Amino acid sequence: QVQLVESGGGLVHPGGSLRLSCTASGRFVSIGTMGWYRQAPGKQRELVATISPDGDIKFSLDGVRDRFTISRSYANNTVYLQMNSLKPEDTAVYYCNSQPVLLSITPWTAMEVWGQGTQVTVSS
Repeated sequence: QVQLVESGGGLVHPGGSLRLSCTASGRFVSIGTMGWYRQAPGKQRELVATISPDGDIKFSLDGVRDRFTISRSYANNTVYLQMNSLKPEDTAVYYCNSQPVLLSITPWTAMEVWGQGTQVTVSS
């Protein structure tokens, strides 16, 4: 089994910063694109940003492009989300995602994996 384990969430005042981490563990051949999604109460899950194995970065939300930074450590199979100048509207559960995760070459077996989520609350 492959697991994505997130950490780094918590309560922060407006204007503060948090750094989320997500590490893949288990038996796999390679990790594909890694990304962060978030889901606020009563809203649908939305894509925040992704980073490909080649380091290509895409932000889905214009409102976070100049405040958030996504990066990854290939040696540690970890993706990070540095969040600065946090606002109350950033409050959500943040989920890590990876696809495809290659489990075996013969037979070719790949899957999408989600983390369990980490709560980020921005409040005074």
